[in-house]
Amino acid sequence: MKKLVLLGALALSVLSLPTFADEKPLKIGIEAAYPPFASKAPDGSIVGFDYDIGNALCEQMQVKCVWVEQEFDGLIPALKVRKIDAILSSMSITEDRKKSVDFTNKYYNTPARLVMKAGTQVSEGLTELKGKNIGVQRGSIHERFAREVLAPLGAEIKPYGSQNEIYLDVAAGRLDGTVADATLLDDGFLKTDAGKGFAFVGPAFTDVKYFGDGVGIAVRKGDALKDKINTAITAIRENGKYKQIQDKYFAFDIYGK
Repeated sequence: MKKLVLLGALALSVLSLPTFADEKPLKIGIEAAYPPFASKAPDGSIVGFDYDIGNALCEQMQVKCVWVEQEFDGLIPALKVRKIDAILSSMSITEDRKKSVDFTNKYYNTPARLVMKAGTQVSEGLTELKGKNIGVQRGSIHERFAREVLAPLGAEIKPYGSQNEIYLDVAAGRLDGTVADATLLDDGFLKTDAGKGFAFVGPAFTDVKYFGDGVGIAVRKGDALKDKINTAITAIRENGKYKQIQDKYFAFDIYGK
């Protein structure tokens, strides 16, 4: 009899625990070559703002995060074939991407900038970019912007698989510059030894047509997961977890207006 009571109590206690076993793991796609948002630590683990935000959201939703690494231009195809359940990899919310996926509310918003040799003069009209080799990450909003805005001005657009590859060629003089997220460029290149002698040039790029309404988390069309993640984003914004993660990486409000 005592054994039955003990087993019954144990079963009830297990059922009442908010364990990750209650939900299937959430497979999140990420490109780990985009510091300070996502990169690899010396031990091979993923680190960065995107990674920490994702883990905080999973904790809030009481599900287990399973991170799936993928090159950026392969993330949406991977989502569509159900290799992953969501994309949390600094993906801007744009009308073009909305045709393929649904987005959560934004979780941060920063402008794009152009980086070239310090002292390079680039006006609002960007005419000085004629004949310049500009590196962009393949499949990114920055590639589309560069091809539709900079290429008609005479810039030579060079697509790369990752932003880290672009940094190497900018530093080596094989590229004249690159267009990418301002925070990424500042932390991932300008503040490093390789970025010495380079600087932001020209205007900040914020055209909603290309850069959307901030950065969100992509899910499959019609997936109810979007609402769950939106609720979790609101929760970590309100309980202070978002600010705690933000302050670990940035000295300003990256959430934006």
